[in-house]
Amino acid sequence: MDFSFFSQARELFQETSEEKEQRDIAGFPAIEAVMPSLPSRRNASIIDRLTSQLGQHNPFTKPVNAKEDKVWLLDNTASQPASSQPWRAEFTAAYFVRHTGKDASKFVADVCEKIGLVEGDEKEKIVAERLQPLLDYILPAHTVNVSIAGTLRTMGPSDRNGVSNNIIEIPGDYKDGQSITSHAVGIANATPVTTTFATATGWAVISDIDDTIKYTLTPSPLGILQQTFAEPFSPISGMPEAYQKIQAQLNNPPFWYLSASPYNLYPFLKEFRDRYYPPGPLFLREASWWNLAGFLGSLTKGTQAYKVSEMEKIHKNFPKRTFLCIGDSTQSDPESYGEIARKYPDWVGHIFIRKVTGVEPMDEMKKNAPERFERAFRDIDRAKWTVFEDPAELEEKIKTLGI
Repeated sequence: MDFSFFSQARELFQETSEEKEQRDIAGFPAIEAVMPSLPSRRNASIIDRLTSQLGQHNPFTKPVNAKEDKVWLLDNTASQPASSQPWRAEFTAAYFVRHTGKDASKFVADVCEKIGLVEGDEKEKIVAERLQPLLDYILPAHTVNVSIAGTLRTMGPSDRNGVSNNIIEIPGDYKDGQSITSHAVGIANATPVTTTFATATGWAVISDIDDTIKYTLTPSPLGILQQTFAEPFSPISGMPEAYQKIQAQLNNPPFWYLSASPYNLYPFLKEFRDRYYPPGPLFLREASWWNLAGFLGSLTKGTQAYKVSEMEKIHKNFPKRTFLCIGDSTQSDPESYGEIARKYPDWVGHIFIRKVTGVEPMDEMKKNAPERFERAFRDIDRAKWTVFEDPAELEEKIKTLGI
């Protein structure tokens, strides 16, 4: 058995001393202590559970059941190692058994009680819809057939978390910025995957999601629950317009979106992105939580290690692109971008950090202190990073970068 997975998972979810301090101030441990445990989502056979550790060489896989199972195909970006070589992309799929969550009503009631919703509130429907992917059984050791550019390919098998990742070559000749949509074969209502093609050079954008482009209120445990499970996802005022300007200014660059949210929220975040922001893959944590306390931890523990790890994957496929990195001050975005910029100084063209204010119980004096940003961006040219409050400042700064 390969124990590297467990070692990496511990590293990416390990709480740093600063995260512990902020979580203690905000009362995360107290809220997490009374969050309900989710029912077991591993209803698969013992063979499926055990062989899911074998990865792509698992000889005991089985295809998804078109009548009982559901599949999400996650959007991606295709790269071309050389102009004479085929395009390729990492195709990620999440596998579930449809409508298998048990006793959903008590979990809905618990979340509603935590955030102060009275029984019968119309927002209960939103809570029930958002919780369902955290309750449905996951499917390890399964595969799905996908039609990609007219060619039938098999994705999988899924791992212990019901997720598969496959590098697949895409036949055909494509231009920078072009996209295609691929569908799971024979699976009703499966989420399709949109693949965007990006050449080796040019500008690109890495954007955080939570409290950078979407209200999540990550400094507050109850704020996270409220914004994630009970409210329509709302954009940060002015950011959709700013991203439209960036898209036009940089001649339609590829976008990547990073969030420490678990992949169970994918369809909701995808819908939000499609409505307000340019297309691009959503990088979410591939973990399947056993309790709602784990969900809160996902957004607040080990975020720097997680985001740096995801940016390393992007760098591997696009080492010659020049990136704008956009984040906010609530969590570890400055430190994450600073770390990657020191390692790949020519890869990061500029860093933008949105200074978040007015969010309780965030320690604004500490999080927004000039000393914090100086420390996060040590040894990085001062002309390569900007802290802003009004998205209009971001738009104006883009114009001065000589792009």
